[in-house]
Amino acid sequence: MNTVYNDSVLLLDKPLTWTSFDVVNKVRYTGKFKKVGHAGTLDPLATGLLILCTGKKTKEIDQYQAQEKEYTGKFILGKTTPSSDLETEVDAEFPLEHINADLLEQARIKFLGKISQVPPIFSAIKVKGKRAYESAREGKTVELKAREIEIKLFEINADSFPEISFKVVCTKGTYIRSLARDFGLAVGSGAYLSELRRTKIGDFSVENADSVESFVQKIKDSNEDLQ
Repeated sequence: MNTVYNDSVLLLDKPLTWTSFDVVNKVRYTGKFKKVGHAGTLDPLATGLLILCTGKKTKEIDQYQAQEKEYTGKFILGKTTPSSDLETEVDAEFPLEHINADLLEQARIKFLGKISQVPPIFSAIKVKGKRAYESAREGKTVELKAREIEIKLFEINADSFPEISFKVVCTKGTYIRSLARDFGLAVGSGAYLSELRRTKIGDFSVENADSVESFVQKIKDSNEDLQ
């Protein structure tokens, strides 16, 4: 068993299209860890920082999940999708002609601080014992309750309008897909999330994270060094 990384906090950069559990399984299947768990899910269409805890450190997962998160990404204005991201196809288009810099700034300010946010229907929240996304994919109506979250920083750049680049610092439980959806409504149009990257969790940064493949190679190399 590898003694270098057991009972550790690992920082990995989740690849696009991988689930968070794909990353956990990749590390687990090296066969060098008793326990492996992640501290906060990233959607398959998001990339960026994923914290993994191994061994005794798995007891601290809740502590890392509770820390604030930083994200960067892009919204597309003027269109919506059922999932509020690229998982589903565009289902409606909305006017853009009335949107100007002042309106964008007014909308941005509305989302700063503590706000009430309804999670996206394509989420893992359980409703009557079933994941919301399972019902949504079956075309069933899903009603989710609003939650209080806090957005501590919300920066936008509309230089590539109708594509809006953003940076967000927020508390646990914030859905960036919901932020995209609600931002579109706030400017009298629609929007969906086209790109998302988690750059920080608390004091941990993706800049210090390993790719999954490079980490697996490190495990292999460290085992060889120990022989």
